[in-house]
Amino acid sequence: MTRHSPTLRDIGFYLRGRINSGLVRALNRRRVASVTPVALVGDVLDGPRTPLALARLVVGRSNAERQSAVADYLRHHGIPFVRHAFSTFEGRGENYAVEMGTGERMLVLVAHHDAVPGSPGANDNAAAVGILLHLLDRFARTPPPNHRVRFLFPACEELGYLGTRAYVKDAPLAGVSGVLSLELCGIGDSLVIWDVAEESDFLRGVTAALERLGLRRDETYHTVGRIPVFGSDHRAFAAAGIPAYGLSIVPAREADALRQFVLSPRRSALRQLVHRPVPFDTYHTPGDTYATLETDACDRVVAALAAVIETPS
Repeated sequence: MTRHSPTLRDIGFYLRGRINSGLVRALNRRRVASVTPVALVGDVLDGPRTPLALARLVVGRSNAERQSAVADYLRHHGIPFVRHAFSTFEGRGENYAVEMGTGERMLVLVAHHDAVPGSPGANDNAAAVGILLHLLDRFARTPPPNHRVRFLFPACEELGYLGTRAYVKDAPLAGVSGVLSLELCGIGDSLVIWDVAEESDFLRGVTAALERLGLRRDETYHTVGRIPVFGSDHRAFAAAGIPAYGLSIVPAREADALRQFVLSPRRSALRQLVHRPVPFDTYHTPGDTYATLETDACDRVVAALAAVIETPS
């Protein structure tokens, strides 16, 4: 197990995480929590491999159970994977990485397997785990011929993406051309690439892949700048100088409300107490249930990522 001495940056993440945890508890105080699994692990292991079916692997489980279930799935299906265990004053856990394909350049796709306590964690982030496990099965049969893809399932994203911060310190990153971390990928019809501070060759390749699917910029997919309050695992890679962005899907009908919500942090903090647009109305709450996930949303994300994987990086 890797142990790291804390830096000032780590302490900052820890303090911010404590504040966020307090806010989550305050927001959920009056909500009735019913966090239970929606399927037996064994049933998921031997069942259908659609994204929604695979999301059941982790929905409603504790973070220790979610972590164990992902490893069980990879072992059960004979998928070689690398464990990366870590421990810091902030927390501990295990990241899992699966790599396929050949070539010098590598695309990294990320879906964290943990959830905030008290939430079933369906859209955040079981849907994304199901999507990547589905793509793993698909591309294990026909891996990309000209580049590599690393599927990363980190722990402790809800602790200031602690697992990925530890991973970036330890893992070989040579040849990584870009990173997409999946967040909130189970509800909506409009793709969003976020934390786009500036154009990069990697981003141009991603958007070209989306446009080959018939998606249109500022209509059926969007790119937005750095989001002030919310973050995810890609930021650990971005801090290491690698082009890295978040990928989500949201309801197009909520576009204006979402833009105001995520890009106006001071007003957002107050709005959280009154009204949050979909999908943030269930984000980090007991309402983030399996029943809210949409097949079409997951399928859109799968199609987008498949197109990106099939595009030489």
